[in-house]
Amino acid sequence: FRRAHTLTVLFILTCALGYVTLLEETPQDTAYNTKRGIVASILVFLCFGVTQAKDGPFSRPHPAYWRFWLCVSVVYELFLIFILFQTVQDGRQFMKYIDPHLGVPLPERDYGGNCLIYDPGNGTDPFHNIWDKLDGFVPAHFFGWYLKTLMIRDWWMCMIISVMFEFLEYSLEHQLPNFSECWWDHWIMDVILCNGLGIYCGMKTLSWLSLKTYKWQGLWNIPTYKGKMKRIVFQFTPYSWVKFEWKPASSLRRWLAVCGIIFVFLLAELNTFYLKFVLWMPPEHYLVLLRLVFFVNVGGVAMREIYDFMDDPKFHKKLGQQAWLVAAITATEFLIVVKYDPYTLTLSLPFYITQCWILGIILVLTWTAWRFFIRDITLRYKEIRRQKQEHRHEKDKCLSNGDGHSALLDEANGNKLRERKL
Repeated sequence: FRRAHTLTVLFILTCALGYVTLLEETPQDTAYNTKRGIVASILVFLCFGVTQAKDGPFSRPHPAYWRFWLCVSVVYELFLIFILFQTVQDGRQFMKYIDPHLGVPLPERDYGGNCLIYDPGNGTDPFHNIWDKLDGFVPAHFFGWYLKTLMIRDWWMCMIISVMFEFLEYSLEHQLPNFSECWWDHWIMDVILCNGLGIYCGMKTLSWLSLKTYKWQGLWNIPTYKGKMKRIVFQFTPYSWVKFEWKPASSLRRWLAVCGIIFVFLLAELNTFYLKFVLWMPPEHYLVLLRLVFFVNVGGVAMREIYDFMDDPKFHKKLGQQAWLVAAITATEFLIVVKYDPYTLTLSLPFYITQCWILGIILVLTWTAWRFFIRDITLRYKEIRRQKQEHRHEKDKCLSNGDGHSALLDEANGNKLRERKL
């Protein structure tokens, strides 16, 4: 039935597209016809994928919604591969086909400069530095971390990623001027206010979802109008709830998996800034926003597939398809950045930054070796020594009669006395 339904939808869509092309005279504009043909091809592929692709772990609001984003992932990855195989000039000019205003080098905005919270030299508005930083990216930070918390479902992992990204901005501000911010912009506005508040609200939402009763009833079986409206709203909540317990220190496998998740998250965050830098896209362009919306939808599915694979590898023997696509997209975006501007990426880190990162890496490797190798050997040695001591203590207890004489010697002397009497 599903296959026949798919063929019917594809047939209707193909006929509709063909009918549209027959109604109008084909323009003699090659660029316009090329764009129209590409869009029509993508629509047909999305229609096929929405009805035929494999279902993911989510079923709300509808499995077709998540199949749609899976197909969008494939289209986006193909687009990235196409951009990767172009020359730098052709790749940047190709963006003009999407938006004629692109393909022009744009200066990066520097968020550093005067970092005084209260500027006494400005009599009109001494707090002008704070108001200058309150742009559209402030709510974007909040909502972004609110949604990331719903994906990760762990307070510690979210805070680690948030703080680590600020350290990355400190480390890479010599490459991108956009990373240059005031100290209070890094730690007060970003980490504490925007990111911290977003994480807090996200954790509260997760707590509410975990306490919610998941008993579904058909819409037409609900007698009241209010109940029907409530059921429609709850259609956009999860079908059931799974609490993520990452437990990174429980085993080496889970520790490496959590470190890999954090690494991919940070790389995807950096790609946001580097991609718009190398492709000459302004930060407020709608393509940047669409990319973030895309990652919000596919990231939640990928995190659920990763957690299922880690938590129950016997049942989930393979990593999910959306997780592989997200990893491939992140890697392809990084390759585009490397190809389009290798000079910026190869700018050497300041010496003190290099020292800090080397020290951090050494600490992480040392803790890993201690936690999963040295500590286990030490605990095993202590357990063996404890068992030997207990065994020796029990043996001494059996041999001792409580007053310092050996029970065996007393028994031997008693036997000798009995022999003499006999």
